Amino acid sequence: MQSSSQQKNILGLQLPTDPRWVDLASLSLEDILTDHAWCEQKAATSCISLIQRYSAKEKLVQDLSPIVTEEWGHFRLVLAELNKRGLRLGRQRKDLYVNKLMEFEIRGGTEDQRFLDRLLIFALIEARSCERFKRLSEGLDDEYLRQFYRRFMESEAGHYHLFIELAETYLDKEEVRRRWKQWLDYEADIMTSQEIRGDRIH
Repeated sequence: MQSSSQQKNILGLQLPTDPRWVDLASLSLEDILTDHAWCEQKAATSCISLIQRYSAKEKLVQDLSPIVTEEWGHFRLVLAELNKRGLRLGRQRKDLYVNKLMEFEIRGGTEDQRFLDRLLIFALIEARSCERFKRLSEGLDDEYLRQFYRRFMESEAGHYHLFIELAETYLDKEEVRRRWKQWLDYEADIMTSQEIRGDRIH
């Protein structure tokens, strides 16, 4: 099992999830699985949007195309898990965490700055999702669900690295690292002030 410091080094996240979150999530499985399903759906459509907007960037198109399929497959897996447990897919709700992240995106600026922020916000969402799935894979009482979330954790880690790699492919690496540090600091502030809710992945 990795320590918080090891996980910070891998993902760059400044703050770990409060351990109480897993306890709350275990009491709200229908809600947490519902929110997870919609997160996967939004991840798929977000990748489609990036491909549409930056279709001239060949590597981005080639690398994100299979991610669309993978994320939609994840949606179906979570939906199947809900069905298996006799639970319902609830309504999609506002993702307060993601909405707060979006407030930090550069408004105006250059096309490169906006492109960089798009990639880094996706990287950050994947990193935090990975960290949350790790918590579930270690803290849930349900052995099957622990393994279920272990697989998702490994997938999200790969996606996080991909978005950083794409940023460094198309943009100055020093600028990517500088802006990434700003994003990590901002996300830490969100995590400090955000209410702990067991019915949401983020």
